[in-house]
Amino acid sequence: MRDRLVLAFVGLTIAVIGLYGVPRAYFLADLVRDQARSGLTGSAAVLEDLVAERTRGGGEVDEDLLRGGLVAADRVELDRPSGTPIVVGDPATDAEDVTVTRQLADGSTLRLSVTGDSIGASIREALLPLVVLGLALALAAGVLGVLIARRLSRPFQDLAGFSRDLGNGRFDIDVPTYAVPEADAIGTSLRGAATRLDDLVRREREFAANASHQLRTPITALRLNLEDLTLWPETDPAVAVELERGLGELDRLSGSIDQLLDLARGRRIEAQQVVDLVAVVEASAARWSRRLAAESRELVTGQVGRRSRTRVPIGPLEQVLDVLIDNARKHGRGTISVEVRDAGTHLEVVVGDEGTPQLGPEVFRRGVSSGTGGSEGIGLAVAAELAEVCGGHLSLDPASPTTRFVLWIPPRDRTVTRPAVPAS
Repeated sequence: MRDRLVLAFVGLTIAVIGLYGVPRAYFLADLVRDQARSGLTGSAAVLEDLVAERTRGGGEVDEDLLRGGLVAADRVELDRPSGTPIVVGDPATDAEDVTVTRQLADGSTLRLSVTGDSIGASIREALLPLVVLGLALALAAGVLGVLIARRLSRPFQDLAGFSRDLGNGRFDIDVPTYAVPEADAIGTSLRGAATRLDDLVRREREFAANASHQLRTPITALRLNLEDLTLWPETDPAVAVELERGLGELDRLSGSIDQLLDLARGRRIEAQQVVDLVAVVEASAARWSRRLAAESRELVTGQVGRRSRTRVPIGPLEQVLDVLIDNARKHGRGTISVEVRDAGTHLEVVVGDEGTPQLGPEVFRRGVSSGTGGSEGIGLAVAAELAEVCGGHLSLDPASPTTRFVLWIPPRDRTVTRPAVPAS
């Protein structure tokens, strides 16, 4: 903005100088020619009197007499009816010359001329102050334009900084008032947006805290009841094993609630351990295999490459896998595959099914569902956020003929640049 203001200011000044200077230059050029012609006319009148006086006295007109006209002229010519013409001064002629001609009483012709070079030099000398003044005005306009542009752009630069702070989650920004109406209007909008966002985030965090608190109580009560059932003598051993499995799922559910609450509060979930992705995938497959078998669906796992260890928070990673497997179960068809790949610069966990993909990157936005049947379009959005918590990225594989989600994860103890996600 500042550069455009400076260019506009200097450009306007140069345009004004041009509109004034060009006609002024033509005026000065005509004035120089008129002054030269006036000087020649005066010199021609003097020479005419001198020639007439010399002729009446019986003297001879020579070059010495004509040289008196070189004060105002560059060339003096006297053409006599009889005899050789007399020429003094510059003999060269040019179409740009200014010439004054007088007819003498004896029939002679007297011509006084100023060459085009002399006229041009006089014009340049007359235009020099005008050019210097124009350059000085252009330079002054540039300096003044920089100062004005800085003053006018400073409020917008401040507002850009406030916008960055607002985007980074700082809602306590103190936006001042500005003398520029447009900047003040933007500042008013930013203050209002900060207030509304602060209220919205506060309400969401309060809701997350309240929901977490309300969920913990029944989960704890349910866990205690299940523990009591496992201790009853009347409980069948096979039932006790299932109850123990249910207790483990309740513990995972409680941990997921705590992690989602931390994510909602903006806290960073730190990696606690180095994990083997193959082992995590196998554990997730074991949890889902029974339910999928009841629906006549199959889940297979695999590994491509040798590396599979990474340092990530285990809870968010398991939740991402659960969301992707459940999404394939609900909206996909055929066999579900979960594969760990060593891609060189990073590790990948690929979850796919045999359904035809009809999805785009918008599926990771909240409110966009990957299928029908009353889905609210939250699961994949949460999975994408949890993938970011793990230091990775969740995307679709646009080159696959079937639905395939790719979870990108950095390898153990290595910081890598996230690979480009192909446009779908």
